[in-house]
Amino acid sequence: MLTPNQIEARLERVLLTVQKPGRYVGGEYNAIHKDWDAIQTKVAFLFPDIYDLGVSNVGLKILYDQINQRDDALAERAYLPWLDFEEVMRENEIPLYALESKHPLVDFDIIGITIPYETLYTNTLNALDLSGIPLKTADRGPEHPLIIAGGHTCTNPEPMHLFIDAYVVGEGEEVIHDIVNTVASWKVGKLEGQTFEPSNIQTLKRSELFRALAQIPGVYVPSLYEAHYMDDDTIAEVIPLVEEAPARVLKRIVAKLPPPPTNFIVPNVKSVHNRATVEVMRGCTRGCRFCHAGFTTRPVRERSVEEVLEAATKAIESTGFEEVSFLSLSSSDYTGITELVQKVSDRFPDEKLSVSLPSLRIESVSIDLMEGLKKRRSAGFTLAPEAATERMRRIINKFITDEQLLDTAREIYQRGWTTIKLYFMIGHPSETLEDVQAIVDLSKKVLAEGRKAIGGKAKLNLNVGTFAPKPQTAFQWVSVDTFEQINEKQDLLKRELGRGIKLSWTDPEDTVIESFLSRGDRRLADVIYTAWKNGAKFDAWGDQRRYEIWMDAFAEHNLDPTFYTHRQRRVDEIFPWEHISTAVHKKFIFQDYQQSLEGEIRVDCREQCFACGILPIFKDIRRENPGKGWMCPEVKTRKKKIIKTSSL
Repeated sequence: MLTPNQIEARLERVLLTVQKPGRYVGGEYNAIHKDWDAIQTKVAFLFPDIYDLGVSNVGLKILYDQINQRDDALAERAYLPWLDFEEVMRENEIPLYALESKHPLVDFDIIGITIPYETLYTNTLNALDLSGIPLKTADRGPEHPLIIAGGHTCTNPEPMHLFIDAYVVGEGEEVIHDIVNTVASWKVGKLEGQTFEPSNIQTLKRSELFRALAQIPGVYVPSLYEAHYMDDDTIAEVIPLVEEAPARVLKRIVAKLPPPPTNFIVPNVKSVHNRATVEVMRGCTRGCRFCHAGFTTRPVRERSVEEVLEAATKAIESTGFEEVSFLSLSSSDYTGITELVQKVSDRFPDEKLSVSLPSLRIESVSIDLMEGLKKRRSAGFTLAPEAATERMRRIINKFITDEQLLDTAREIYQRGWTTIKLYFMIGHPSETLEDVQAIVDLSKKVLAEGRKAIGGKAKLNLNVGTFAPKPQTAFQWVSVDTFEQINEKQDLLKRELGRGIKLSWTDPEDTVIESFLSRGDRRLADVIYTAWKNGAKFDAWGDQRRYEIWMDAFAEHNLDPTFYTHRQRRVDEIFPWEHISTAVHKKFIFQDYQQSLEGEIRVDCREQCFACGILPIFKDIRRENPGKGWMCPEVKTRKKKIIKTSSL
C-alpha cells in the first residue's frame, strides 16, 4: 500500500485532469491535523458519496468533533470520488485516502461509515474496494480496519450484514468512545478474558474483538447472528450464535445532548448545505405514520435557547458563513424557536445573516415566528403538508386543514417571501387518484393566495415524493405502489398543474430500489454484491442508476424483488429487523397501523402519552439526567407562545 507521500506525488500528476479537484486535496479551514505517529487509535469517517454532499453531513461532523477531542485518538475524513477521479485512481493505483493526512484508509484502526439512506449500499462496497479492503467481514484479518456503520439505515442492518463488522444502532456520541476504547484494548491484548493460542492467534484476535463489541450497548455484530426462514421465505427467527451477543440490540441514546460542534470545516468547493448548522432538538412527538425518523429517534430532547445561541455565534465566527440553519425533525416545534430567532437578530443586528429552518410544521408556525424570520429571510419558505385530503391526512396521522395551509401561505406571501416550497407524497396506503387530484387543487389555491398578496412575483415549488415503507414504522406492513400506479399518479400531476408551479418528483425506479433495500433480509446481501460487481453505484443519482442491473442480480440469486416491495405483510409476520430495538414496542406500532386503517388520529404525544415504550425502557437514564431537555407528557413544558395557524 502507498505511503502518504507517494499518494501526494501521484495526486500532483493527475488532479488537474478531473472535475473539481478541490474535492480531493483536503487542507480545508478548520480541518484537524494530528501527529499520526503520536496517536494510539486512528479513525476514518467515510461518507459513501461525493464530497459536495458528505462534507455537510451533520452526523459525520458530530463524530469528527467527538473523536478529535481525545488525546489518544484522531479522526479524519474520506468521501467517494466521482466517476472521473475513480477511473484515475484505479489507473494510477491510488487507494482511497483520508483528506487530512493522505493515509490510505487501510492504515486506520476503525473506518466509520455513515449510511443515512439505502441507495448508498453499492457506494459503500465501492469505497471499500477502492480502499483495498476485502468487502466481506469473513475475508478480513486482524491487519484490516474494523468496519463499523451508523445512520438511519441501521434500524434494518440485515441487507448489508456480510460487509459491515459492527453497526451502531441509535445515536453515536457516546458509543463511539466505547468502540474506540475497546479497539484500543484489543490492540494491546487487554480485553477481559482474552487468550490466544499460537496456532490460531490470527483468527481468535478478530473473533474476540467482535465478542467484546457485541457487549457494548447499542452495538450489533451481524456475524454473531444467524437467520432462519419459514417455508414461505419469511423470517422464522434471527438468533445469536454466542452468549456475548444479546437476543435484541437496544438502540443507544444520549440522555443529554452534548455541546454541538462549532468549528465546522469550510469546504473547498460549493457544498449542498454551505452554512453553519446547529441541532436544536432531537426526536419528534408528532407521530406521522410514514416517518422513519419520527419513530426511531424518540424521545424528544431539546437544547436550551442559550446553548443554541452560543453555538451559532461560535460557528459563525469560526467559519464566516452567512447563513445559520437550526436543525431538527420539526424546527417550529422547538419550544424556544421564536425566542431563538429574535435573539439571533439581536446578537447580529448589522450583519447579513440568513436564518434557515429546514423543517416547519404548518400547525406550529406562528405569526411571531414569521415576523422574526422576515428580518433574517432566506430564499424561500418550506412547508410539508404531505397529503391534500382529510382522509389521507388521517391515515398518515398528519392532520391539518386546507384552511390552515392557506392561512399560513397567505401570511408568508404577505410578509415578503416570493417562493413557497410544499412537500407532498404520493403512494400512501389506500390512496386514490382523487387524493392525487387534491394535491393539484390545493397547490393552485396556495399559488392563488400568493398572487393576491404579491401578484405575479409569487412562485410555488412542489416536491412530490413517492412513499417507500420503512422498517420500525406503522407502515412497515404495507406494499409499495406498482410502476403502473406511480406513473399514473405522476402523469396526473404533470398534466394538471398549471403555470407558476414548478414540479419535481421521484423516479419510480428509485422508489422501488429504496423499497426492496429498506425492508430486505440477509439474502439481499448477495444481490447487493452482485449488483455492485456488475456496475451498480451512485444509485441515488438518476443519471447513474441502472435498474436492470438490480433485476439481473435478483434473477441470478433466484429471488423475486416483488416479495420485498409489492407484497402486503401478514399481521403476524416476523420481520428481518425484529432483533433490533428502537425502544418503540411492536405492539404499539401495530396498534398505530390498525388506527391508520380506521382513519384515527393520535394527538401529539407531548399532550398525551400512548405508551410506545420509550419512557419505561429509558427511565433509568432519564432519572439520572433530569431537566427541561426531555419533552414528554410527564414534563408538561410545552410553551403557550406557539400560536396555531388556525388563529392567523
